[in-house]
Amino acid sequence: MTATPRPLSRRGALLATTAALVGGVGATGRAGAAPRLPEGARLRLPELTPAQRAGQCVIHSYPGLTPPAALLDAIREGRTAGVIFFGENIENLTQIEGVVRTMNEAHASAPVKAPLLLMTDQEGGLVRRLPGEPVLSAKAVGASADPKAQAAFTGEGAGMNLAGVGMNVNLAPVLDVYRKAGDFTDRYQRSYSSDPAAVAACCAAFVTAQQNAGVAATAKHFPGLGPATTNQNTDLGPVTLTTSAATLRATDEAPYRAAIGAGVGLVMLSWAVYRSLDADRPAGLSPAVVGELRDRLGFPGVTVTDALEAGALRAFGGTAERAVLAAGAGMDLLLCSARDVAQGNDAVTALGRALTDGTLDGAAFDAAAARVNALRAGLA
Repeated sequence: MTATPRPLSRRGALLATTAALVGGVGATGRAGAAPRLPEGARLRLPELTPAQRAGQCVIHSYPGLTPPAALLDAIREGRTAGVIFFGENIENLTQIEGVVRTMNEAHASAPVKAPLLLMTDQEGGLVRRLPGEPVLSAKAVGASADPKAQAAFTGEGAGMNLAGVGMNVNLAPVLDVYRKAGDFTDRYQRSYSSDPAAVAACCAAFVTAQQNAGVAATAKHFPGLGPATTNQNTDLGPVTLTTSAATLRATDEAPYRAAIGAGVGLVMLSWAVYRSLDADRPAGLSPAVVGELRDRLGFPGVTVTDALEAGALRAFGGTAERAVLAAGAGMDLLLCSARDVAQGNDAVTALGRALTDGTLDGAAFDAAAARVNALRAGLA
């Protein structure tokens, strides 16, 4: 069944003004455009404690509907860059808007004044944390009469929906190019197409429309989970993909060129091992794969991990070890999404210790924090 673009809902239209006021990414997110940082948003890392310095690269999560005191303390004290929200955190739009307001009030006393990164997974279809747009899955968009127009519609809807409750980052769109019907990405209707050119066109349209609504987009899962078979789920356990480097570059990385051209704010790396690029480490722990994104594709924005608690990382220690390995590999932002404030705090403690004892390169870490801060400042 095909779908055609529909007019925005009344609520979506009402949120258009809010989205325009949030602004920032639409104007400064284009590739090659350097966002100008307000003076109050500039990082003064020597003035930060080790925990505050480390926290500039960590995203926290929490259980239930009410943010616990420990999370509000981390926000107030500048020991986090932001928060990821899940379905269990959201009762309705009014409730989560109040939660966001509470977090922003706590953030008012933080030493780094750039806005918190407040994010969720609002892909459409089966993966939605907020009620409302986008309702269609990526698969339905790709199968529609006008996929590019429909992708733009869903991107705009996602942006206005998130902006309407005060969120400013969407962990979408998915750029995976699936291989066979029923494979991992196709099974959950998260892929636009098995044709990389079609995925590229849809993702660029989604990214542009969403970021014009003032919400940063995240292209995922680099260099691509399209080759994963039905049961290859990095959330549950280790996944190794044997796709050749030539195929990865011609097929799976093609949509990322389009997303980067559209000025996508963030790229999330996969936790799969890509044997042709790095036989030993998952992509998000691999300097070689991060280098593929930075040096080969020229991505200038923020790299973000997938969930740090993923089963694919069971051979790489606990939160502390994983956080240090990811930061050392070149990941800018670490996603602590176990719905446990202690997980984010453990990552912050480990990063602070590694910066103090020289395990992590301080200059490289500070450059990562500066990229994160530039993204935050652009969302003001």
